[in-house]
Amino acid sequence: MGMNLGFLKYARRTSQSEEPLERIKHFNEFHLYLSNEEQSEQAARCMDCGVPYCQYGGTIAGKTVGCPLGNLVPEFNDLLYQGKYKAAYSRLIKTNNFPEFTSRVCPALCEKACTCSLDGESVTTHENEFAIIESAFDSGLVKPAHDIPRTGKKVAVIGSGPAGLAAAAQLNMRGNTVHVYERSDRPGGLLMYGIPNMKLEKQVVMRRINLMEREGIRFYTNKNINTKRKADDIVAGYDAVVLACGASQPRDMKVEGRDADGIYFAVDFLTSTTKSLLDHDLREGTYISAKGKDVVIIGSGDTANDCLATAIRHGAKSVTQMQRHQRPPLDRSADNPWPEYPNVYVPGYGQEEAAALYGKDPSIYGATVNRFLKDDNGKLNAVEIIRMKSVKDPKTGKSRLKAVEGSEQILPAQMAIIAAGFTGAENSVLKAFGVEASGRGTVAASDGRYASSRDKVFAAGDMRRGASLVVWAIKEGREAAKEVDEFLNGYTNL
Repeated sequence: MGMNLGFLKYARRTSQSEEPLERIKHFNEFHLYLSNEEQSEQAARCMDCGVPYCQYGGTIAGKTVGCPLGNLVPEFNDLLYQGKYKAAYSRLIKTNNFPEFTSRVCPALCEKACTCSLDGESVTTHENEFAIIESAFDSGLVKPAHDIPRTGKKVAVIGSGPAGLAAAAQLNMRGNTVHVYERSDRPGGLLMYGIPNMKLEKQVVMRRINLMEREGIRFYTNKNINTKRKADDIVAGYDAVVLACGASQPRDMKVEGRDADGIYFAVDFLTSTTKSLLDHDLREGTYISAKGKDVVIIGSGDTANDCLATAIRHGAKSVTQMQRHQRPPLDRSADNPWPEYPNVYVPGYGQEEAAALYGKDPSIYGATVNRFLKDDNGKLNAVEIIRMKSVKDPKTGKSRLKAVEGSEQILPAQMAIIAAGFTGAENSVLKAFGVEASGRGTVAASDGRYASSRDKVFAAGDMRRGASLVVWAIKEGREAAKEVDEFLNGYTNL
């Protein structure tokens, strides 16, 4: 695979990013990708290793190693190196319905498990994937499938995020009539409103939606199926139902002053910006604005980083990011060997922008909110934080975080954004469909299965697995489609 010793001949090169102080002036994607010729050189670095963990997708030490989709990474890298774009595209879509999404927003689990990274720098598989799929769109290789033989069976998919779209695409290709119900005004779910435009421009999402519509899938927007009557009508009207509504119940904070005006959940903050951007280019002023405010963001994941970058683009006076844990090391520790996912410090794009704009790292590590402070009108005006330290339980040997008495600190804040993750699916949908819930607030299903406790009703994505990555959601949608197809037709060839 790739060029013989290509990983020695070519150094790793990736796309260049627009300078932070320039890209914060807009909400567009800001990567300047390599040419096809340069990307082919990068694909030449794929080293024909004996065990390609890049496509493993299994679990080691509790974390996924390699691509959950089982993408045929060495194969499409080799075809890209040879300039065989049509064949590379054919290989890529065998396992991944939406490479245009994963090549933009996936944290590249494939690269973290690349054999080249054991003693050097990994192959640029993430951007190789981008080059293949965008070249396929540009050259007209990506076309809607026509004349699909129909089975006469009807499937409803509730939710149009990556899991719902993947399930819909697979079930439609098998000849089932597929209708997708989305509660928002636009299809795409997380892809449309949960991920900011600068990471995934929305014309990319609509390009795929339009393609799916031309293949026969129908999308119904502004349809919130959250009552028993609505759910029962759906179940009665279809041969199978796939619940793919995500794990959109945000984790709250039970601290003094939580009722202050000016505290928002991350999902609401990001959604309001994207919707306003798409509807009015932010001109109507109805979105949750951080302009001129001291903003405190509580959380350490991708969503918190997205909120950071969005607040900067609004024109925030200052932005501080609270992270409960200490900053990870710069290099792998001895107890975190390859091919495990590396627990190392990599600044997010929002943190890079904040450092460039405000002159310092916006993060405060090892701290959490002790209380929110408000003025006489009930508006947030400050956040009191407290430092945390790791303490080992002498009985269990497990470590837990404990507040350090006397370490309180006051930060000015007229806006706080809670980006502390999610606790599961929205309870109203679970109740509406009458499905059993797991202890994690998701749809209960046996290991490796997607059928819920209600006949004909299946679940996929974050709604079954819990909050996770887009690539995992696509995997879940594909696997759920296989189970639904077998349920409907007695067998499956998906």
